Amino acid sequence: MKLDLLTRAVESLLVVLLGLMIMLVFGNVVLRYFFNSGMVFSEEVSRFVFMWLTLIGALVVMKDNAHLGMSSVIDRLGETGRRICRFAADLLTLACCALLAHGTWKQVIIGMDNLSPVTGVPLGLVYSCLLISSVGMALVLAHGLWRQVTGQMGSEELAMQAGSAGD
Repeated sequence: MKLDLLTRAVESLLVVLLGLMIMLVFGNVVLRYFFNSGMVFSEEVSRFVFMWLTLIGALVVMKDNAHLGMSSVIDRLGETGRRICRFAADLLTLACCALLAHGTWKQVIIGMDNLSPVTGVPLGLVYSCLLISSVGMALVLAHGLWRQVTGQMGSEELAMQAGSAGD
């Protein structure tokens, strides 16, 4: 229940970020085209917002198990093969997320002393979206691995189910 509320809050934040990015870019285009001026900070802020939007959105998609997969190959395996492939994929992805979080943490620390050229925002704050995303994905993957090891993951969860384009 709490996770659903948090997910809805994050999805609402993503909608707000997308709206902000659209307003900044569209407003800057209108100002440049019609008034031969523009907002100096618009390009930089929209780039930062796009980074947050993409990486936090990837975390939400990971939580929903909706990333692209190779279901055509996995569906041909038996349940044991699917379990082995899912475990190996989750374990390797968890290792990548751990490396990414470690490197990003170092980059965030370094970036706190560097300011963006236009807005003056510490770049460490901008880079922290990757830290949040990689740690969040690692937690999702660790929970999935725990469910696999303890036998709580059903066979229907081992591979993504192919859906129609309307889903």
